[in-house]
Amino acid sequence: MPAAITLSSSKKTNPRCCEIWNWPSQTRRPFPPYQQREADAQRQTADTFGKGHGRLERRQLASTTMLNDHLNWPGVQQVCRIVRTTVRKGETSREVHYAITSVGRDRADAGRLMTWWRGHWKIENQVHWVRDETFGEDRCRVRSGAAPQILAGVRNLVINWLRSQRIGNLAAALRQNAWNPGRLFAQLGKPNK
Repeated sequence: MPAAITLSSSKKTNPRCCEIWNWPSQTRRPFPPYQQREADAQRQTADTFGKGHGRLERRQLASTTMLNDHLNWPGVQQVCRIVRTTVRKGETSREVHYAITSVGRDRADAGRLMTWWRGHWKIENQVHWVRDETFGEDRCRVRSGAAPQILAGVRNLVINWLRSQRIGNLAAALRQNAWNPGRLFAQLGKPNK
């Protein structure tokens, strides 16, 4: 069976709700010691810290194999909980995300799962957000025949061509080319006469 990651997330979770999902604290002993040792052996954690775009961000991923037998999910190998704490302009927000993966511990520890999780958001930010916001794909009213697929192909062509030209700001490049189509045709090798 090929490996896959299934993601399920919740945004800006109520802090009291998060307390329910916290790992058992060290002050109380909800499990006998042997069960606690078994749970600790099946749990891995990874932390990352980032600074940029006017915010401080800490990401904590905890993965476990302990829940595999209790889930009715084909091929489940690990269950993950990702907590992202962000401080922006003195305000702290906390988001909790959950993931189920069919990738075993032998192929991906908590650190690698964290890298994959960050890669998922890189795709979201570089592809989907550009298509939705810069090109207005979600607002497009074309819905019949082959036109939606053709327009999606044209959008992909434009995005890939602009990226091949090492354009950093796609929205600015689109505006510039709209104001000066002669320059665009010259770049494409078809001077406008």
